[in-house]
Amino acid sequence: MGRLCRILVVAVLGFVGSACSVTRHIPEGSYFLQKVRIEADRSTPRKERIPASELEKYIRQTPNKRFLGTNFYVWLYEQADPAKENRWNEWKRKIGQAPELLDVGLVKKSTENLKVYMDSKGFFHSQASFRIDTTSRHKRATVIYSTHQGAPYRIDSVSYLFHDKFLEQIVLPDTVHTLLRPGAIYDVTVLDAERERITAYLRDQGYYNFSVNNILYLADTLGGDRKVDLQVVIKQYLAGYDARGKAIMDNNLVYRLGKINIFPDYDPTEIRNDTTLLSRLDTLDYRGLNIIYEKRPSLRPRVLRQTVPLYPNYVYNSSRVNRAYADLMSLGYFKSTRIAFEEQPLAADSSNYVSFIGSSADSTQMLYTREGYLTCNILCTPTLRQSVKVDVEGSTTSSFYGLKATVGYQNRNIFRGAESFDVSFAAGYEFMKAPDARKKRATEFGITAGLTFPRFLAPWHMRRFRNANQPRTKIEVAVNFQDRPYYARTLSSAGLTYSWTNNRYSSFSLRPVDINVIDMTRPVDPEFLGSTQNKYLINSFQTQFIGGLSFSYSYNNQRKNFGGNATTIRFNAETAGNLIDAVEHAFFAPAAGKDYYTIFGIQYSQYFRTDLSVSRKIMLGDVTALVGHLYGGVAMAYGNSQSVPFDRQFYCGGSNGMRGWTPRTLGQGSVPDPHNDYPVQTGDVKLEANVELRFPIWGMIHGATFFDLGNIWYIRQNPAEYSDEAVFHFDRFYRQLGFNTGLGLRFDIKFAVLRLDWGIQLHNPNNPAGERWIHNFKWKNTALNFGVGYPF
Repeated sequence: MGRLCRILVVAVLGFVGSACSVTRHIPEGSYFLQKVRIEADRSTPRKERIPASELEKYIRQTPNKRFLGTNFYVWLYEQADPAKENRWNEWKRKIGQAPELLDVGLVKKSTENLKVYMDSKGFFHSQASFRIDTTSRHKRATVIYSTHQGAPYRIDSVSYLFHDKFLEQIVLPDTVHTLLRPGAIYDVTVLDAERERITAYLRDQGYYNFSVNNILYLADTLGGDRKVDLQVVIKQYLAGYDARGKAIMDNNLVYRLGKINIFPDYDPTEIRNDTTLLSRLDTLDYRGLNIIYEKRPSLRPRVLRQTVPLYPNYVYNSSRVNRAYADLMSLGYFKSTRIAFEEQPLAADSSNYVSFIGSSADSTQMLYTREGYLTCNILCTPTLRQSVKVDVEGSTTSSFYGLKATVGYQNRNIFRGAESFDVSFAAGYEFMKAPDARKKRATEFGITAGLTFPRFLAPWHMRRFRNANQPRTKIEVAVNFQDRPYYARTLSSAGLTYSWTNNRYSSFSLRPVDINVIDMTRPVDPEFLGSTQNKYLINSFQTQFIGGLSFSYSYNNQRKNFGGNATTIRFNAETAGNLIDAVEHAFFAPAAGKDYYTIFGIQYSQYFRTDLSVSRKIMLGDVTALVGHLYGGVAMAYGNSQSVPFDRQFYCGGSNGMRGWTPRTLGQGSVPDPHNDYPVQTGDVKLEANVELRFPIWGMIHGATFFDLGNIWYIRQNPAEYSDEAVFHFDRFYRQLGFNTGLGLRFDIKFAVLRLDWGIQLHNPNNPAGERWIHNFKWKNTALNFGVGYPF
């Protein structure tokens, strides 16, 4: 073992040494660019200081990328023999990087860029300089950029000049939302954002052709004292030229929608190649929507009309057009959609004039602008209507090897209403690898069928929710048979789910019908639960009927700044048995000799369960990120139940939580570890916190280092069934938390992220007192977890 370690150390040192010796081929007089550093102006207040990370993008020359702190890519590139052309040398050049040599011209250009950028942020007296260190290391250069921002110019006043007088009554009432405030720094980025805001607002008021180029700024600094008098100029549009070539300016046109044409089976290839296609098309006018099709529409007209919120004679509204695009794509039937507009020519004697369209008007003067009309063409290309999917996945825990296969069929338009029908068949096989286990095999078979409607279905009119975004109704049934080594059960479920989103980052799900039947076709073998006398755990494996409702809410603002900082919130709440219990108590009595009520001869569960998950991602670079996560959940049985069903309880461990443990092997509280062959640690309360640093390694391979803490507990004391150490108490729960750290690899293959995490336990609350802090590394105190996607 010692010899192997020495060989490994020598190999690592050799690798590092080789990766560092990249200056052998650097010509005399040239320098390898080892490092670039930017020194931000610390004399500027923190709120106004431009951070170095923001200035980095304006540096024209940056060092080669590194691997584990070494110049591995440059070293690999230099291993290629320039005299030989073969695949091996081509691979070295492709994976590696040519050494970046110091270019003083690019350094000077970078300094100019820094000055220009600071000027654009309002610091017109800024300065940028550089110094180059070529003496600290042989043939290596370090470039240090220094910045001095100085005092900024600030906006002293904001005024407006309207060449298009008609827009004055529209824009001025909206200045309550302006981004330009007296006293703020004169920042070109903010000025551009204000132009975009005004443009977006006017495009929602019918100004289809209005653009940011119709807005300009006049800045007056003659008042001195670094104050800027800012004037916002709203221009007219260029209508043409007269006979002398002089520009003719006119007020911007307000546009209304004319014809609205939708092509639900648009195929751009067929349009180009089939010259007779247009002559074969028919048109169906349905409530202002012209449905253009061949033979018959693939979707029912009513579905298309409900999805497209555009009507003839409506004033053009950019936000409504964007919603039409989003709603069409959310049907799940189209693989692409394009909405194009054509301006209808204005007649020479056109008398379409608008006298007012804004929020307020000046009655002392009459202002007019002309109207135009747009033809709207909605080009929708359907996706493959029917598909078959086959998934095979393998898994391993501390107790099992497993293999599961799923075959699924999907029809995305089964009733010509963009309804999606899904059915899948699953089969799984697991083998227990514990050497002392008597029963080693487990099998599972299941079928799931679902039907999703792109609208709300209810026995009554739901006009109140007509404006809900992307409404969905899903009806789902499933049957799953599990033959485990220590028990066998059949899980049957049926549910009705309504889901929708808002205009921004939130989505909602309401499940008013949620029925589950757990039928223990073979009672639990006492060996499965070991020597436990925990009736709570035993009761959770009884035949049960679960009927209730649930609600979910999620928030994710990643779309606001893709690849930037993001916050994710998920909240779930469910309750079961209350309605059934009210009916049972009103009209029935418990069965003879029983202290609980039944439905269809099965005891029904009565409980509530809720959990909240909050995560925050902070970008530390283009790829590097620090992610924090908090999770809390509580469940409680009452009334007709003595325990929460096993599948609704919380557990710790696994790839998405406490990664130093395998699933269901941590907790409850600080009770002694039962060391069962099959992990059964579940509870009513769960607390967890995670911190993870994600960083790039090489290409699609990324790394992570993480720290997790958490545990599960029971919520009620019951000395006859379990120890008080398993119960949650505010005055001691923090001493019962498990701690782990670890390393992970992420393989980003574009459509999915494959994840491998190796967690190492630091504090195991289930160990005997005095042995819970783990000082000696042992393999049994680690866990290897595989997952798909990020854990939070």
